[in-house]
Amino acid sequence: MARPVRRIPKPRAMIVAPQPEAVEAGAAVLAAGGNAIDATLACAFTQGVVDPMMCGLGGLGVLTIHDPRTGTQVVFDGLSPCPAGAHAEMWSNLFERECTDGYGFVLKGAPNEVGRSSVTVPSILRTFADAHAAFGRMAWADLFGGAIACARDGWMIRPHVHTMMVADERAYGRINIADKLAHTPDSARLYLRADGTPKRPGERVVNPDLAATLGVIARDGADAFYTGEIARRIAADMAANGGLITEADLAAIRSRRVEPLRVPYRGRMLVLPPPPAGGIFVAEVLRILEHFDLTGMGHNSPAMIATLAEAMKIAGIDKDRHVGDPDFVDIPLDRLLSDAYAAECAARIKAGERASLARAGTEPKGTTTISCVDADGLVVSVTHTLGMPSGVIPPGLGFMLNGAMNWYDPRPGRATSIAPGKRRFSSMSPLIVMEGDAPVATLGAPGGAWIGVALSQVLVNLLDFGMGIQEAVLAPRISATSETLDISLRVPRATEAALNADGYMVKRVPTTYAFAGVHGIAMWDDMLEGAADPQRDGYAAGVA
Repeated sequence: MARPVRRIPKPRAMIVAPQPEAVEAGAAVLAAGGNAIDATLACAFTQGVVDPMMCGLGGLGVLTIHDPRTGTQVVFDGLSPCPAGAHAEMWSNLFERECTDGYGFVLKGAPNEVGRSSVTVPSILRTFADAHAAFGRMAWADLFGGAIACARDGWMIRPHVHTMMVADERAYGRINIADKLAHTPDSARLYLRADGTPKRPGERVVNPDLAATLGVIARDGADAFYTGEIARRIAADMAANGGLITEADLAAIRSRRVEPLRVPYRGRMLVLPPPPAGGIFVAEVLRILEHFDLTGMGHNSPAMIATLAEAMKIAGIDKDRHVGDPDFVDIPLDRLLSDAYAAECAARIKAGERASLARAGTEPKGTTTISCVDADGLVVSVTHTLGMPSGVIPPGLGFMLNGAMNWYDPRPGRATSIAPGKRRFSSMSPLIVMEGDAPVATLGAPGGAWIGVALSQVLVNLLDFGMGIQEAVLAPRISATSETLDISLRVPRATEAALNADGYMVKRVPTTYAFAGVHGIAMWDDMLEGAADPQRDGYAAGVA
């Protein structure tokens, strides 16, 4: 019997993200004549409404963009800095330990993860505004319709949002998000039930304060947030409740337009965000893996998994030792990405050496992503986050502020110690794959320290094994961010036994899909193909 004829028109533009409402908002902008940056921002503003513990106006992020007009790529770095009033010694006497899973630091009283003192200076809105000024087609005000409608009319708690709300973080040394939601009256009113527990899947959230705030920003631009009435209200709330952020901190925020890392792999070029974003980790893993015949080993065979794990551990060690804010730390990028160093690392793996990687502090998993391609070939990949939610909604404004001070080492004298204006390393790594002058894929992922390991494996699936992008995202993954090798539930037990016999400490996770939530778009053969990770709630939408 002949294969059925395709009935869906071939899309000329596409957007993919983990939230259905946000994808709908972005697709509507594409259909109305907006380009990829317009659609991405409409999607991102809506994400801040319907995933309020993960991202929003109070957060930070990174965009990687391919401009078809010039054939060049650029990164907009919107990673948030410490307030000017922060200093290295401020919490040194409160330090107790690192979180047991490596996601942050445990301090007496938890001032680094809940309340006003946990907030870094929000930077994402300025970054979005600058990217729109450089690449946008539609009017700024026309990008907010979907977000304002969701906030004004209400949205439904989805399974993943509820999972975030009820996650038990105490075993790792952190405060549960449910407890953070009770920290300010506005947060409790929006997200908790009458009995003090988080709202459940299917229950609705109506946020007229956020709708009003978004309306002001739509009308007056990002300056309303950084130098206008919103800035004054944030600073006043901070001053009244022990926070460090001032009007001057907000007014000083600028996004950075920087050159991406460009790293060859299997005849393609990976375009990645440079430090303090996480492209360096992905780049180093792939540079090492290029010295191995992964296809000859067999997909997810014990030999391939062991090779992946060792490359991940080496890149993780180098990240912990060397990578931070380049304004404060001298990062040996040329050496870490050199042919000679990649060959040296590969030789150590082939000789049977095992890297030792103790857990180190990094950001939690509350992040989200968007990939978008338009009919003109503009490609945008963005990852943005609150780090972890601080629990703080400034009175009457409707959005939660980040809790990203948890990312900084409270011990002075370290690469990631606290300093005024300092940006912390982030694993966020929205990327683009180029073949010659043409973009052929774009990927991004939420997932904290798992972002780099997940993106690396999806790239291997795409570029070594020739999988379609949805197949590449669906394939079982592993993670090596510590001495223990974590494996997906769908990795065969025989493979686990072989890794154990080879001396690896292996932990099988109980979830079917694990280790970050990769979303992306492939563009080979003049066909757009989207992929959404099934562990999140999103999908890919094409516009014909």
